[in-house]
Amino acid sequence: MKSNLDADVIVIGGGLAGLCASLEAAKAGAEVLLLEKQASLGGSTKLSGGSVAFAGTEEQKRQGVEDSSELLARDMLEVGEYANDADLVQVYADNQLDAYRWLVSRGVTFGPIQAASGQSVPRQHPLNPAELIETLLAEATGVKNIRIITGAAAIRLDTDLETGRVTGVLVKDGKDLRRAAAVRSIILTAGGFSRNKDMIERFTPKQAPAKRVGGPGNVGDGILMAARVGAALRDMEFVKGTFGNHPDAGAEQHTATLAIYKGAIAVNRLGRRFANESISYKLLGDACLDQPGYIGYQIFDAGVMAKAVPQVKIFDFETRLTQGLLLTAPNLAELAKKVNIPADELEQTVARYNRSVAAGKDEEFGRTGLVQGYGALAPIETPPFYAYPSTSAVIATYCGATVDTEMRVIDVMGQPIPGLYAAGEMTGGFHGKAFMTGTSLGKCVICGRLAGRNAAKQ
Repeated sequence: MKSNLDADVIVIGGGLAGLCASLEAAKAGAEVLLLEKQASLGGSTKLSGGSVAFAGTEEQKRQGVEDSSELLARDMLEVGEYANDADLVQVYADNQLDAYRWLVSRGVTFGPIQAASGQSVPRQHPLNPAELIETLLAEATGVKNIRIITGAAAIRLDTDLETGRVTGVLVKDGKDLRRAAAVRSIILTAGGFSRNKDMIERFTPKQAPAKRVGGPGNVGDGILMAARVGAALRDMEFVKGTFGNHPDAGAEQHTATLAIYKGAIAVNRLGRRFANESISYKLLGDACLDQPGYIGYQIFDAGVMAKAVPQVKIFDFETRLTQGLLLTAPNLAELAKKVNIPADELEQTVARYNRSVAAGKDEEFGRTGLVQGYGALAPIETPPFYAYPSTSAVIATYCGATVDTEMRVIDVMGQPIPGLYAAGEMTGGFHGKAFMTGTSLGKCVICGRLAGRNAAKQ
């Protein structure tokens, strides 16, 4: 076995949470070793839709949006159906403005603020996720007490038999096995398990028919390593796919398009609506899996098309049209033929929906707004018409190791595991039964930084 790779703090996983944790631990004076099993850093962050949920920002104020940390926390709990850990939600709310300013101070810029899943006011701050990773990686590379090794896969954690303290990690570096000792702590930021078929079928069997999208390294190894040393797991049963990914997209293609949040309706292969389109896209993902062929179609008109936002991936309708993923026709009958659904049913569904909009009441599903009750509904009546084939895709799993408000990993007896922290997608407790757009990347920044600071103190 090769020589040790000792460090004060070892960070396992080089996505957004791992980079944030490394920077904060180094700032606190720790010698940091960042291990990434892939050839490059970024993980699923680079494949994400690129949105962060903040409240009370300068961008919101410029757009006349009134928001607050209190409203953000309330929305997170409500969309999560109060299955979230309220203390962790408060951690997000209390630290989100500082995280926003931390990113801005590094030159991160945001596009126009939008309202998206789970948000009662617009607080989706869009950014370029690949540029975000490159910005933080460039900073980390320039910090003398951060060492980054790629192509180095963590195999298992080492613990002290008497105290249970996590003391290091066994690493496979190429063909060699190397032991890395952590003088202070280890931080797990290894992502979820969207690319692990067996774990999805074991923990959340309803999602078995969903597409599996995400970074190739998202196979759940960080969660399993934590479990092996006694970590309690949380929210595994709440994993849901995201509605809106194209059925033909590849495993590393995030094509989620959410015209529903600009006024589209969602219909199944029979041409019938199947849910309130303003609810969380996670709940819509589950509803889609109950439809024939696990597929739905987002149907909209020129009025919705005019609301496209090119700077925001989920609202960039023109790009999907150029790619041939978004279909169009001069009338609903021809559109129905293109997607092979009954034309008469689609026409009746749209007519019924338009009547409900005119009457101010959606009697079928109770839709009252574009998203989470925000935004006025409009009829679908202005040609040309559009259809975006959509399925449910497990893009991220948002569950796993139980953590406390200091990001310490908690064991099955409810006690912190000495020397072990975790942050990012592989932790449970934040989201509950559904999900607010932007809280995934937000959680990576907020909790990655907290984990780094606290791990460096030990």
